[in-house]
Amino acid sequence: MTDFIDATAYNNEQGNRARKLFAAVVLAALDDAIADDKKFGNGPEQIARWARSKDGREVLTCAGIDPTERVVQGLMDFVARGVRTSVALSREESERRHAAELAEIVSGGGGRARAA
Repeated sequence: MTDFIDATAYNNEQGNRARKLFAAVVLAALDDAIADDKKFGNGPEQIARWARSKDGREVLTCAGIDPTERVVQGLMDFVARGVRTSVALSREESERRHAAELAEIVSGGGGRARAA
């Protein structure tokens, strides 16, 4: 019985590691598209082409992301903003964005209120 539990826990851990690996590939693809956008101006189109390709859909699925058109649009919007993934995922950037949203709400800019 304990062998079954150990094997299940091991398989689950291996699955989590594989998902993280594929998520890193998605982040690298985003960074490449951002670099293309800065250099050639076609970053959003590049990430959309990749995400809609067979390989892109497979990588997104393995990363635990449903490769829908809504996801593709979100990836394109992310690339269009031009913020590298390492910066976007940092705590400082998150706090800066949150402070900017609060300042917009306080100043009456009509920003959308977000549940914390």
